[in-house]
Amino acid sequence: MKKTKTYQIDGMHCASCAMLIEGELEDRGINGRCSFAKQIVEVEMDEKNSDDLVKEAVIAAGYRIRE
Repeated sequence: MKKTKTYQIDGMHCASCAMLIEGELEDRGINGRCSFAKQIVEVEMDEKNSDDLVKEAVIAAGYRIRE
């Protein structure tokens, strides 16, 4: 079963920033859409995937999730 969740992201400045995060998410099997203007990423993932996997992808792209 898929679930959708939105995360606040710090540090995105342009469309390239959003594409980096989306690419890292995709590498982990997570479908995500970023908006650098809103500083968010909305992800759709399987129940088996966790918040930690999303955080790992965001950090790997060079950004961080606002807690």
